[in-house]
Amino acid sequence: MTLPVFADFDTGVDDAVALVYLLASPDAELVGIAATGGNVAVQQVCRNNLALLELCGATGVPVSKGADGPARTAENIHGPQGLGYAELPPGTGQLTGYDAAAAWVAAAREHPGQLIGLATGPLTNLALALRTEPALPTLLRRLVIMGGAFSGERSGWAEFNIGFDPEAAAEVFTTWGTVALQRLPIVCGLDLTRHIAITPAILARLSAPADSPVVQRGSTQESRSWDHRMNPVVQRGSTQESRSWDHRMSPVVRMLNDALRFYFEAHEAHGHGYLAYLHDPLAAAVALEPTLVTTRPAAVRVELAPGDARGRTVPDWDAAQPNALIGVGVDPAVFFDRFVQRVSAFAGSLPPNVH
Repeated sequence: MTLPVFADFDTGVDDAVALVYLLASPDAELVGIAATGGNVAVQQVCRNNLALLELCGATGVPVSKGADGPARTAENIHGPQGLGYAELPPGTGQLTGYDAAAAWVAAAREHPGQLIGLATGPLTNLALALRTEPALPTLLRRLVIMGGAFSGERSGWAEFNIGFDPEAAAEVFTTWGTVALQRLPIVCGLDLTRHIAITPAILARLSAPADSPVVQRGSTQESRSWDHRMNPVVQRGSTQESRSWDHRMSPVVRMLNDALRFYFEAHEAHGHGYLAYLHDPLAAAVALEPTLVTTRPAAVRVELAPGDARGRTVPDWDAAQPNALIGVGVDPAVFFDRFVQRVSAFAGSLPPNVH
């Protein structure tokens, strides 16, 4: 069965990967995108969404501009335009004539009881939609949120999406816990999504020939050297070798390589190693297949008081009335098998005129 999906993105690198994953999934029909400021400003988020839809041959998906926010974005992690080193021509599509909050409500009313909501950025648009349609939680089949941190060292302060607009996040959790106790949102926090770490060796599986040294041998140094040969911008081999390899790639895979290379470098600069956490793609996969993660009910409180803890998500695991299902376990190998199979097949299926 094909599942209608409405996605709210603040399109940086991992949102872009999540968007490709949804378009590559035969069990999903992306019926709309809400753009929100976050990783980059909302105008750039709109441009990124339209350009990615063009690249993927999905220009019929409506994109609605939503809320911006404070001038606190994450270009150091996602690149000046939010897509790392990837450079895409502008999409030919146009934004809808209605805002993102209205788009949430319209999609839910068009697919009552069936629509899957996915929010991988700040929850501002969704909170505004709830004010327009307080029954929205009952209209959705399920909601998956990427946000928060619920255990471990990182849980001591705000995760980016929740911290960007804590009031909106608090409103979403409170409303769902009041209106839709049987349809609590599945929340993928940092303590879950950091298990999904893509490496150059995994990325190479999208398009590498059978004799690729990354596939044959998995050392970090070999993988990283191969990764830098993929694109002439930062290649370590000869320019001719680099360009020859790059030309063999699907444009979708090339975009993912260029975007994720920046993401790898940003993670390495922050001490995580030459890898990247796929926060948003995991949430997208869970939206389609909730059984990919194990969950635990909790009442989530968002800290709203000024100070260093503002935006922190505090779970009460023993609450009599939970407002969320917190993801607590995932098998990375299962996720990456799905990711590679779906995205590689999709990228290879696009006709040349789409490329």
